[in-house]
Amino acid sequence: MLSVLSGARKSLTSAMLVLCSLLLAACVSGAPSVTGPGLGENVTVALLVPGGSGQAGDELLAKGLENAARLAIADLGGNSITLKVYNTAGQPAQAAAMATLAVSEGAQIILGPVFAQEANAAGVAVSGSGINVLSFSNNPDIAGNNVFILGPTFLNTAKRLSSYAVGQGQGRIMIVQDKNPAGDLARVAIERGIAAAGGVLAANGSYEFSQNGVVSAVPGIVASAKSSGANAIFLTADTSGALPLITQLLSEAGLDPATTRYIGLTRWDIPQATLSLPGVQSGWFALPDPALFQQFQSRYATAYGEPPHPIAGLAYDGIAAVGALMKRGGEGGLSSAALSQGAGFVGVNGIFRLLPDGTNERGLAVAEIQNAQMVIVSPAPRAFGGAGF
Repeated sequence: MLSVLSGARKSLTSAMLVLCSLLLAACVSGAPSVTGPGLGENVTVALLVPGGSGQAGDELLAKGLENAARLAIADLGGNSITLKVYNTAGQPAQAAAMATLAVSEGAQIILGPVFAQEANAAGVAVSGSGINVLSFSNNPDIAGNNVFILGPTFLNTAKRLSSYAVGQGQGRIMIVQDKNPAGDLARVAIERGIAAAGGVLAANGSYEFSQNGVVSAVPGIVASAKSSGANAIFLTADTSGALPLITQLLSEAGLDPATTRYIGLTRWDIPQATLSLPGVQSGWFALPDPALFQQFQSRYATAYGEPPHPIAGLAYDGIAAVGALMKRGGEGGLSSAALSQGAGFVGVNGIFRLLPDGTNERGLAVAEIQNAQMVIVSPAPRAFGGAGF
């Protein structure tokens, strides 16, 4: 469920395309004035990637992140950003060492690393330098001080989907979770999302994370959903875990997904074969702006001869934020206040903004699965304060 999410809380003692690039400056035009050093004509960005671990997956991810970052730089004009790449091997100690080295070599901002413990270590290592870290993690526990997370968070997704459900008259929501730490984190995010949207938490249900556990729990979940009057079931399960089984069994046990709407905290279109599962028909899930991301995929494939890694777009987004602040100019530079200005930025995943607490908010679309096809029923907003927020 949590491909990027892994432990580690920060120590309290330490401390898109050419079109997208044109949109970036406009997106921050209303940003407030902040104090801090201004930006020059060239900015040095350190990119921390998990290369050097000896794992093929890490090397593929490292290359994908670097490619996406260089693509973003090209879209912004090429020579305005100098990118320096540092390998962390996926290890916190090496991430800290590389972050320190990057600052000593002139980095004005750090992009990456990927994993939460690495990002935590990198942030702590350079906390006294005034340099911010834009990590690819989605773990809110490490956010804050000089560390921002670019990865999509459960809370952001839960708020978007809960708001849509309430707007569709299906705001009596039951949460059904895996009985494990990841499921617990997801449940808390969904509870907060329901509350923020003005919905009602009708009931909670759970199952042991095993086939037998799911089978045994289904009758009780169905009974609780019916007795509580829930008209939506918010599931923490993902496509590689319990989702195929839990949705099928709930449907077969009498919870019709066309009336008691199934809502997914994770992407239900990856892999695409999931769309054909009988239990997910009529279900809702959220995803980044499909049109913008498809443009990125096409441009990346043209440039590098292969599709991008699933999270490579986060590197593009990080460069996009830096480029937008450079276009804006003036005071503030790459300070925390400048990075968290309210108007946000535009990247290949759509609009996003970094929040003062180090987390992020992303504009998401809502999709419904209809006849084994993904249909966008609520488009991703193109500016904060617009549709979907």
